Amino acid sequence: MRHPAKLLLLGSGELGKELTISVQRLGCHIVACDNYPGAPAHQVADAYEIFDMLDPQALKNAILKHSPDIIIPEIEAIRTEALFEFERMGIQIVPSASAVNYTMNRDRIRDLVSKELGIRTAKFSYAESLPDCREEAERIGYPVVMKPVMSSSGKGQAVIESSEGIEQAWLYACSGMRGDRERVILEEFINFDYEITLLTVQQKLGPTIFCEPIGHRQEFGDYRESWQPCLMKDNLLKDAQDIAQKVTSNLGGYGIFGVEFFITEREVIFSELSPRPHDTGMVTLISQQLNEFDLHLRAILGFPIPNAGIYGPSASAVVLADRVSQSFSYEGIDVALEIPGVDVRIFGKPSTRINRRMAVCLARASTLDLARQNAAKASRLIQIKYHD
Repeated sequence: MRHPAKLLLLGSGELGKELTISVQRLGCHIVACDNYPGAPAHQVADAYEIFDMLDPQALKNAILKHSPDIIIPEIEAIRTEALFEFERMGIQIVPSASAVNYTMNRDRIRDLVSKELGIRTAKFSYAESLPDCREEAERIGYPVVMKPVMSSSGKGQAVIESSEGIEQAWLYACSGMRGDRERVILEEFINFDYEITLLTVQQKLGPTIFCEPIGHRQEFGDYRESWQPCLMKDNLLKDAQDIAQKVTSNLGGYGIFGVEFFITEREVIFSELSPRPHDTGMVTLISQQLNEFDLHLRAILGFPIPNAGIYGPSASAVVLADRVSQSFSYEGIDVALEIPGVDVRIFGKPSTRINRRMAVCLARASTLDLARQNAAKASRLIQIKYHD
């Protein structure tokens, strides 16, 4: 492929912004797309477009207008079926049109992993109405987890303890759905010891690369803090790597995959997969010589990756908004940056809403406990002040 390549980025949030910065460092041309003006990646891209990526004609128009060499989906709400046409025309889809189509929907990737590849997952079922939800939840057994088949950042996810909570969970799931499919996945609640994200890099020329496992803590299905490396038994880490390689090799294509697992005392259980940089992987902005965005881009372009080069114990903790606002500012950044080993990323989002991620605090320290403590302390020090 010629260099510099022209890239079209579909989704321009904080992950897209960091990827765009990596792209700029290697001198490529990137067009950032999203459905609202002022999105984070718009601020650092060579050009940008604003349109609904679930509109197939609008998506096609943007692709035809810019004639990219590579299309990089960064969010779930994309009319992925349209990408097959452009892949046939010779445009590289990351990681591939088939992989994107599978993984943008929880039902398709879950069916592939569980039914076709025979990999252990939580017991699960699908529902498209409230009566269906009641029936499937009874069959699986309480507590049960309900998620939209298409959503992002944990939107619409709930743990249901009994039948009394089904209706509220269904309404919440519908409110958090992306796309045009009113469908949820219900799955058994796994009593896991911890969760990890295993960043898995499929290369054009070279073996599959695994970053050190990333531990993370979630609330309402969305990540709040992450740390690397997450200490694991050797046999469990090997099982996770084997599963990640099996799934990503089956999906095909090149780039980084964020593969999520539940870990118990004796077992590794597949949870979810994202065919792109992962939000919990923002810790790699401080923990690795090549962060997840650099790794993704190198794999996409076919450049060599000797190794990710982890520096040492590191952590991240998010800064959340707690109300809706169009006018706000930040306080406490200077105090947070006084903590040794701490860095801060302000995403530059133009508006807030409840529980929207607005920034992340990063920390590297001599131990994981200290890194986590410092990242969490920094995130508490940064306050969002509202002016409307």
